[in-house]
Amino acid sequence: MARTTPIIRHRAVAPALLLAGIMLVAANLRPAITAVGPLLEPIGAEAGLTAAQLGLLTAVPLLAFAAVSPLAHGLGERFGIHRTVLVALVLLLAGTLVRPLPGAAAGLWIGTFIIGAAIALGNVLIPAVVKREFPDRMTELTGVFSAVMGGLAALGAGLAVPLSRVPLGGGAGGWRFALGAYAVLVLPALLVWWLWGRAGRVAPSTGSGRPAAFAGPAKLPGPGTNDDAPMARGAVWRSAVAWQVTAYMGLQALTFYVLVSWLPTVEQSYGRPAVAAGWDLMFFQLAGVVASLLAPLTLRGRLRRIGPVVPAAGTAAAVLGLMLAPGAMLLWVVVAGFFSGASLVVALSLFGLRTRTHRQASAVSGMAQTGGYLLAAAGPPLFGLLHDQSAGWIWPLALVLAASVLQALVGVPVGRDRYALDG
Repeated sequence: MARTTPIIRHRAVAPALLLAGIMLVAANLRPAITAVGPLLEPIGAEAGLTAAQLGLLTAVPLLAFAAVSPLAHGLGERFGIHRTVLVALVLLLAGTLVRPLPGAAAGLWIGTFIIGAAIALGNVLIPAVVKREFPDRMTELTGVFSAVMGGLAALGAGLAVPLSRVPLGGGAGGWRFALGAYAVLVLPALLVWWLWGRAGRVAPSTGSGRPAAFAGPAKLPGPGTNDDAPMARGAVWRSAVAWQVTAYMGLQALTFYVLVSWLPTVEQSYGRPAVAAGWDLMFFQLAGVVASLLAPLTLRGRLRRIGPVVPAAGTAAAVLGLMLAPGAMLLWVVVAGFFSGASLVVALSLFGLRTRTHRQASAVSGMAQTGGYLLAAAGPPLFGLLHDQSAGWIWPLALVLAASVLQALVGVPVGRDRYALDG
């Protein structure tokens, strides 16, 4: 018979470690990406890249998301969520260190892809963990998760240029030091995620091989449980609701990643200093943090039907402001950041709200992030190409406006209370 003390300790420690681990993973899912936008000009100048090529560089993580996301669900089932996320964190650390290595530009591209692949695993698996372990608090925790993700993304953007100017070896550290510095964020996440695995393994067993009081790092439950009946192969790809979620995810991601990549460059073209433009991007992210905490309120009660529409419409209004009244740039940046943050929370919440089980949520998440990020990957390079061709910002911003309007239109059907894998 299992002793009582370890069970009580496990009940107290493992859930706290898991929550801490989730939030520390969230802290690492954006800074390595958002730090690039404020540094595009020095990166381009040193590497000899055009605006379109810089746009392609910012799209590489999104292409990695699209390539790796469909594998994440299967890896989580085969090796367990704990091990898979732990490996993802190791890959993130490696990619962050490889990307700024001096020498051939190949390291810049390869490191960026590794970073995107690692983040893709966390993007897909962490919402499934929240759905499985905290089903009654899913929307609230998704909001907090997104707030942490946005807050650290804000710091990633705001500190990028100051870090590049840190004295190092007789001169400024430059963009290489600034990008490499974010490896420090990965270390506490690695430690806590590893400790959660230890807490799960040392806990008393129930006789089924699972920890006594907590699911811990076990694999996703296998077929045959009441909660998770097996799904037909490819069923999620035949679901109209899943395609709506995918479209919503892709359009919000396209808008967000174009803005987070190009806003500092747009601002600098209007005479904004580089450091100030970096801080403005931080305000963009911080506004999204506030929205992340408020957005779950729009997914309750009567507001639930229009919850997906409002953030997209707000983003469209902000982009229109950027086009027509660039003199109020900071205002439009903050408004766009607020509604972009809300859009992300809604998109992540839809993985759980439009499914009945965590297995379904993981499948829809993998599909939405595969197709969605594939769509989003076209945004930054197309934005840069439109700028190269037009020598201005109206046509590139019109692309973002069109994506926001389409997202609002998709938000109408996706706001209905239906489930992706029913029937």
